[in-house]
Amino acid sequence: MNTVSERTLEGRVLRAHEDGDLDALWRLYREAASDADRSGDADRAAFLLTHAWIFALDVGANKAASELFQELKARGRA
Repeated sequence: MNTVSERTLEGRVLRAHEDGDLDALWRLYREAASDADRSGDADRAAFLLTHAWIFALDVGANKAASELFQELKARGRA
């Protein structure tokens, strides 16, 4: 991650991991995936979306998990 905002996002992800905050993690990984999309890195975006999907499933955010899965499917990643 290169920009200040990306480093801030990375720090938030690391803190959420340290705190075991699964709800924050799926949201942060989704945000990071959007950043990767904006920078044109489709592979990284899909990787991050996969993490978001897994954490959404873990926390029981069923609607979000379904939306994330559909996004992965639309990208040919599911």
